[in-house]
Amino acid sequence: MDTLSEVRGGLLVRNTARNLLGQVLPLAVGFVTIPYVIRGLGTDRFGVLAVAWLLLGYFSLFDLGLGRATTKFVAESLGRGEPGRIPQLVWTSLGSQFAFGLLGSLIVGALTPFLVTRILRIPPALIVETRSTFFLLAAALPLVLATNALRGVLEAVQRFDLVNYVKVPASISVFLLPALALTFGWRLPGIVLLLVLARAGAVVAYLVCCLRLFPALAQRFVFDRRLLRSLLGYGGWITVSNVLGPLLGYLDRFFIASLLTITALGYYTPAYEVLIRTQILPVSLVATLFPAFAILGTSNSAERLSDLFARSLKWLILALGPVMVLAAIYAREFLRLWLGPDFAETSTLPMQLLALGVLVNSLSYIPSCLLQARNRPDLTAKIPLFMLAPYAALLWVFISYWGTSGAAAAWVVRAILESGVMFFLCLRTKYLDSRMLFGHRLVRGAGLVLALGICLHLTRLGPDHWMGQVILTTGFLALFAVGAWILVLDKTDKGFVTKGIDSVLAALTRANAVR
Repeated sequence: MDTLSEVRGGLLVRNTARNLLGQVLPLAVGFVTIPYVIRGLGTDRFGVLAVAWLLLGYFSLFDLGLGRATTKFVAESLGRGEPGRIPQLVWTSLGSQFAFGLLGSLIVGALTPFLVTRILRIPPALIVETRSTFFLLAAALPLVLATNALRGVLEAVQRFDLVNYVKVPASISVFLLPALALTFGWRLPGIVLLLVLARAGAVVAYLVCCLRLFPALAQRFVFDRRLLRSLLGYGGWITVSNVLGPLLGYLDRFFIASLLTITALGYYTPAYEVLIRTQILPVSLVATLFPAFAILGTSNSAERLSDLFARSLKWLILALGPVMVLAAIYAREFLRLWLGPDFAETSTLPMQLLALGVLVNSLSYIPSCLLQARNRPDLTAKIPLFMLAPYAALLWVFISYWGTSGAAAAWVVRAILESGVMFFLCLRTKYLDSRMLFGHRLVRGAGLVLALGICLHLTRLGPDHWMGQVILTTGFLALFAVGAWILVLDKTDKGFVTKGIDSVLAALTRANAVR
């Protein structure tokens, strides 16, 4: 397998699109099925199911970063031309994941009676159902962690097609199975049992894919303790990042609820949640970039690595920049239509500030991905660690003086500082060639986004007529697209676009032929 040949722009674009679609489809299914599930279960039982969903999502923290470590180590082995190491990597990771999962199951099972009766305010009529539900969730923990290890192997070889063939149905089942179970009169423990079985099916599917890609896995079952230490040494810092990242993300809302009121938090949260959902784009992108960066980092391909970094950053600016500009310019109108005039009056400025912060924060995903791929996860963990106390102080001051707008402003300051440090470290460690960054018209791309924002803002100074606003906005977006094509995209970028259009047209042609 020529791993370097697999680090191609066209493949990375397709994989990013697959990952993005793999996140959007389950959300769409959830949007349709959740109202039905709420009506069928009732509010209290749905609350327990929501906790089950939350735990299934956050059980991944028990893997101690071994899922990401598996992806990195397998990719590096392929990049060095050492496929013989892969069986011991995979079985060491998978075996340790399963062992940690069993330990976690025992801990969750032991804590279940205390959680159900003391921590969570469960109605007395639901105590038995909730206890059974939590025991089933505890049993699912080894399956969740095994999934991370096996998926990491497929990601290392850029087989995101196989990843999403398994991941998308598994993610959709989280929302679809409860709805189907309700039609047969199943109660909460039965629904959660179906979710656990779906996880088991995903593990089997991932294992089959791995065995087909690497037949040697079926021939060599090797557990290497020394290798486990290396995996844990890397994964430990990933775990720190995984814990501190969400903590920093939720800190603003904790301070709002503490320093202001729950009502203020209610006004702040919807705008934040809408904007933060746009980060499925950088998340999908870095999932593809991580194994590519790891492979290129082992092959003395600094120029190709910098080229991939710069192109990814450019595409993210061009894709997400206009969305955030529209969110900032038309925040008031959006909030008025969606949530009413009270939200429009209270949440417009926070939403405008958060739009800037989310854009800057999204750009930091790429340098963070590079540092982790180049064996410096300690840096990406130390940045939020050192920022935690200053950010908390900044939130306290800003919220005390400016309320929810102050919280949004503090979020923006943190995003700018964190992103700046990430980019500086990538340059400081010489993982990037700064000349490559400036040679990819990144400044032009950022300037074009800024120009779009200025033009749309100027249109707001004219007559307040919705049809005129729509026409002008559409026109400026068209000019932005033309300007990006002429001024920002180079020949290689344009080739990606034309090949993508050709692929879509070919797929439509095949679909029409089948009909």
